Amino acid sequence: MSSPAIVVDSLQKTYRDGWIFRRRVEALRGVSFAVERGTIFGLLGPNGAGKTTLIKVLIGIVRKTGGSAELLGYQAGDLRGRRGVGYLPETHRIPRHHTANSALEYYGALSGLTLREIRRRRVPLLETVGLGKWGDTPVSKFSKGMQQRLGLAQAMLHDPELLILDEPTDGVDPVGRSEMRRVLKDLKDQGKTVFINSHLLQEIELVCDRVAIMNRGQVQRFGKIDELTRRAEAECGFVLQGDPARIRTVMEQQGLPLPLLEPDLEKGREMRFSQRMPDQATVDRFVDALRREGISVVELTRKKDTLEEAFLGIVRNKSNP
Repeated sequence: MSSPAIVVDSLQKTYRDGWIFRRRVEALRGVSFAVERGTIFGLLGPNGAGKTTLIKVLIGIVRKTGGSAELLGYQAGDLRGRRGVGYLPETHRIPRHHTANSALEYYGALSGLTLREIRRRRVPLLETVGLGKWGDTPVSKFSKGMQQRLGLAQAMLHDPELLILDEPTDGVDPVGRSEMRRVLKDLKDQGKTVFINSHLLQEIELVCDRVAIMNRGQVQRFGKIDELTRRAEAECGFVLQGDPARIRTVMEQQGLPLPLLEPDLEKGREMRFSQRMPDQATVDRFVDALRREGISVVELTRKKDTLEEAFLGIVRNKSNP
C-alpha cells in the first residue's frame, strides 16, 4: 500500500515578532493529519488559523520549528518532493505582458519542461480550464476569475502527482466554480491528490473527501464531511403507516415524547413527524419495536448540519478537542 501524499506530525511553527521585545507568535501548535493519495482534501479555518503557514511549510517556503512534515514521501522542502507538486498560491498574479500561451511557456520552463512539451500540453489544458479560445489574449485583459483558471492550468502543466491550491475559486463565477469542481474530480479519477485551502465552505462540501478544520494553530476536527456534519443528538424525520394507537404505545414504551397528531387520524394513513433521540442506538430500538407491532417505516431521514453550521460550531467552541 502506498504511503500518504502528505503526512504532518506534531508540526510547530513559531515566529518572532518585533525587533526589541521579540514577541513569540505560535502559528502552528502541534498540527497532525495525513492526506491519502488519490483523494481531494480540504483545509478550513478562520483568518489567522495557520493555514497559509502550514502550506508554506509543506512546500518549503517556511522552515518548521518542530515536529515533522512529509510531501510525497520526502521531507517538506526536499526538491525531489517539490517536483511532483503543482502549486497555485492565493495571491498568484501572472505578469500582465504575457498571453495565456506565453505564460504557460514561462511557467513550464521553470518546471523543467521543453518548449515542445509545453506546446503539446497547453492547448488541451486551456480547454480543460475553459480558456481554449483565449490562448493569444494578453493576461491584462483577463478578469480575476480567468486569471485563476490560468493559474490552475500552470499548476497542472507539468502533470504533478499532488496539487496544492490556495483559494482556487477566488473571483470565479458560479459557472466557473462548477467547471473547476469537474476538473478537480477528473484529476482525482486520474489518481492525482488535490489539497485545497478555501474559505468557500460550500465548495469544500461538494468536492472534498476529507476535511481538516484549523483554529488558532491547531486542528480542531478532521474527518469525512459526513462525520463533521453529523449531530451528536439524532434528529430524525419519520413517515410511518399503521395503527396510530400502536404507534403511540411503542413511543410510550420507548420513553419518547408523543408527537402532535391529527385527532381523527385513521388507521393506515401515513403519520409524519420529527423526533429527537439521544443516539443511534435509541433510533434502532425504536424502529425494531415499530416493526414488531406491524408498523411500516415508510421513510426515515436523519437531519445533519451543513458544513458551515458544523464549522461555526467548532471554531466558536474553545473547549472543542
